[in-house]
Amino acid sequence: MRSFIGILLILAPVTAGTASLPKLLPGYLALGDSYTIGESVAPDERYPALAMQESEMPGRPDILAATGWTTGDLLAALASEKPVPGYQVVSLLIGVNNQYQGRSRAEYREQFTTLLQTAITLAGDRPTHVIVLSIPDYSVTPFARGRGHDTTLIAAQIDSFNVINHAVALQYGVTWLDVTGESRKAAADPGLLAADGLHFSGKEYGIWARKMAPVIKGLWK
Repeated sequence: MRSFIGILLILAPVTAGTASLPKLLPGYLALGDSYTIGESVAPDERYPALAMQESEMPGRPDILAATGWTTGDLLAALASEKPVPGYQVVSLLIGVNNQYQGRSRAEYREQFTTLLQTAITLAGDRPTHVIVLSIPDYSVTPFARGRGHDTTLIAAQIDSFNVINHAVALQYGVTWLDVTGESRKAAADPGLLAADGLHFSGKEYGIWARKMAPVIKGLWK
């Protein structure tokens, strides 16, 4: 048993004699940042938990994520935690902090590609068991508007990072889901925002989960 950013990660034992083949864990590993850890929402309102519920997948998700993480931070966490390969589902949502910190798109492409390769390995070398979610757009939040940020520029930069993760996802044959468009609906629906005025609510995460559910159902059932 090891702790992943406050989430208990329970690893299934590998039977003697099968060490050369990753044991297929009956679970879901979610990799990401504040959106994945569910900043400002209850644990059962995080999109990984809701996605498992919507897809009728038993158990709870294993989550490796933290608020503020960039692609580089997630790479470092993976190197430190060393999760065991063989998950039935692995999701990856990362990049908003690369944009927020003004990090380059070239760096994002390189590091995101490495992260996706790692995600595929963790899914037992099965690209079809990996889901990439696009980066949500926080330009619609009170945080962005209230601090005088150039929201038009934020939206354009988020789009440019999503062009990269979409292209890399297609290159590796994994599922790519667009949640950016849904996140932008929060501009007209405050109920899609968390109380902190920056992150998204359980209602919004439920929408993402329903997008993910048909894919996940097809992978474990």
